[in-house]
Amino acid sequence: MNSYRFVIADDHPLFRDALKLTLSELFTGADVVETGSLDEVSAALQGDDNADLVLLDLKMPGVQGFSGLVYLRAQFPAVPIVVVSANDAHHTIRRSIDLGALGFIPKSLPVTDMKDALRAVLGGNIWTPPGVDLTASDGSEADEIAHRMATLTPQQMRVLMMLREGLLNKQIAYELSVSEATIKAHVSAILQKLSVESRTQAVIAAGKVDGEAVI
Repeated sequence: MNSYRFVIADDHPLFRDALKLTLSELFTGADVVETGSLDEVSAALQGDDNADLVLLDLKMPGVQGFSGLVYLRAQFPAVPIVVVSANDAHHTIRRSIDLGALGFIPKSLPVTDMKDALRAVLGGNIWTPPGVDLTASDGSEADEIAHRMATLTPQQMRVLMMLREGLLNKQIAYELSVSEATIKAHVSAILQKLSVESRTQAVIAAGKVDGEAVI
């Protein structure tokens, strides 16, 4: 049996313990890393992005709404992520999948069903609770923006996150070790894909997507 490596990102120790126990029961010999903040999960993946799965809560230190998911998908595009959250509203589930999660597991899900969900994701499938229509849309502005954000490349997503931090093009270029002209091209593509006209509008649009993830 393959030995899996999991990273749990949740700031509640009791839930981390329960999830670790579930993973250990399901996958003998699994390596489970526990983290309690966005900085900790980033550090766990930095230089070693071979994790088979990250189980990410939407609310913990360093995370605002969907920003943790967006950030990790941009920084570590090869690492599969499943959202594990107490907020199981259908629009939250759909938006998580739109933004790159491979599954959404409500914290209220029975352990047996949670195991089935984990098996499905590791088998290459997208898993959400029964009855969730991933093709549906509530027609909100944030929902539309989320669909547009999903079209950004990982590098464009990283640039957008840095724009939200208030960095200038030359600062972003330095951080990403590319030319300023490359960053200008990424910014232009971001504005086009988000259907906005300025950097400020792009930052505001991204904030609207985060704003509806009330946990």
